[in-house]
Amino acid sequence: MNLKLELVVLPVSDVDRAKAFYERAGFRLDVDKAPVEGWRAVHLTPPGSEASIMFGEGLTTAEPGSVQGLYLIVTDIEAARTELLERGIAVSEVFHDGGGVLFHGHAGGTATHDLPAQRRLPGRHPEGLSYASYATFSDPDGNGWVLQEITERFPGR
Repeated sequence: MNLKLELVVLPVSDVDRAKAFYERAGFRLDVDKAPVEGWRAVHLTPPGSEASIMFGEGLTTAEPGSVQGLYLIVTDIEAARTELLERGIAVSEVFHDGGGVLFHGHAGGTATHDLPAQRRLPGRHPEGLSYASYATFSDPDGNGWVLQEITERFPGR
């Protein structure tokens, strides 16, 4: 059985502000529907992705900004960061982790664990390892995104 992650619901405080942010970031608007008062769904897809995000009114009781560690995979971290900056999105500097493990912290772009393996070191991974270079950004509510450079996939991916 295949199980594909298709959609992540993001809690936001201002639907129109979030929609404008994600469109500015280059996400494609798929749906913006409000068939009844008190309910609205805005569905967007990152460029090249099979998975999408959705936010709106009446969709979730989660606290705005509470979703962290959403990964956007890129093949060139510097180019992706530059494009987002050119689109007006505040993105952290590129970094790599201190222990060679997958970065999973965010909290405003900083590691959430005080572990040596989670130290943020400046720049791309010195050996250019796939899965090892990152940059972070947040939407206007603080939902946290991680850009991760993958140039060669793990076997079976």
